[in-house]
Amino acid sequence: MKMTFRWYGEGNDSVSLKQIKQIPGVEGLVWALHDVPAGEEWPMDKIMEYKRLADEYGFHLEVVESVNVHEDIKLGLPSRDKYIENYKRTIEKLATVGVKVICYNFMPIFDWMRTDLFKEMEDGSTALFFDKAKVLSMSAEELVNNIAGNSAYSMPGWEPERLKHLAPLFEAYKDVTEEDLFNNLQYFLEQVVPVAEQNGIKMAIHPDDPPYSVFGLPRIVTNRDNLARLLKLVDSPSNGLTLCSGSLGANPNNDIPALVREFADRIPFAHIRNVRVYENGDFIETSHKSDDGTVDIAEVVRAYHESGFEGYVRPDHGRHIWDEQCRPGYGLYDRALGIMYLWGVWDGLERIRKGNA
Repeated sequence: MKMTFRWYGEGNDSVSLKQIKQIPGVEGLVWALHDVPAGEEWPMDKIMEYKRLADEYGFHLEVVESVNVHEDIKLGLPSRDKYIENYKRTIEKLATVGVKVICYNFMPIFDWMRTDLFKEMEDGSTALFFDKAKVLSMSAEELVNNIAGNSAYSMPGWEPERLKHLAPLFEAYKDVTEEDLFNNLQYFLEQVVPVAEQNGIKMAIHPDDPPYSVFGLPRIVTNRDNLARLLKLVDSPSNGLTLCSGSLGANPNNDIPALVREFADRIPFAHIRNVRVYENGDFIETSHKSDDGTVDIAEVVRAYHESGFEGYVRPDHGRHIWDEQCRPGYGLYDRALGIMYLWGVWDGLERIRKGNA
């Protein structure tokens, strides 16, 4: 298990590289060029600037999250080919700085979705929260204003310039079915996976968050059967998964440890986080501790350990604790606690395996 930490870059993150360096066992940064619009080729000078910063603190840059997919690719428009060509060239550039995994998603219009960025919990901490009934009663425009307008940091997946054109985007998707989305994903993968293979990179699709349709939009990376199907679209080790226990765990019908065991050889990158799902469908992100949420994180880690997992992981979202002022879900303190919880479970399993328990 190779531990990483997501970092949004200088001036766009409350957490410093010096602080990340002090978290035990963190080897690399999970990074991206968040100021480059989806569909554009990444500039080499900006890539090299990230490498310079990482090198200064001894971090690798082997995991990128995300090289975002342009909406025209998801929609299957004729213009998709030029954006796919840009994507291929970006893959080639990333290989030159040692990138091994590219996490991406194929969610129409919206990336992750929450209704409250700072929902107060019983202990006084705050966390990202999804109110299912509220989403059903509000417009997409209201949700965009709520998310994009309530953070001091840029919000990947909620770029104001792109979401200013919300009505035309919804119009474009009105007749797009899940089957259409699968076909468009296959077309994309058939183009980029061979380039990834040639450059020693694994594409790792992130599940939809939450893993079901919202605002009538199709979503396909949602459950076991769909994960199995998308891996067969292009049957290659370079067509893999970013298995996110929190995203898939928002649907209690998804058995996360079972998914890990089934797809372990196609999971180059894992997000491990917990989420508490309520009977009405609401959910909130909790600490990583198993008992705090609906997902048995200790059993998830056991599944990775038993599978001989040697890929990359990161603690993913955390609560906002100890009055930390930070990007929603991406503070230092709770993610560092999460890493130590994951290491504690992993180290215990290692001692048992070696007979030292």
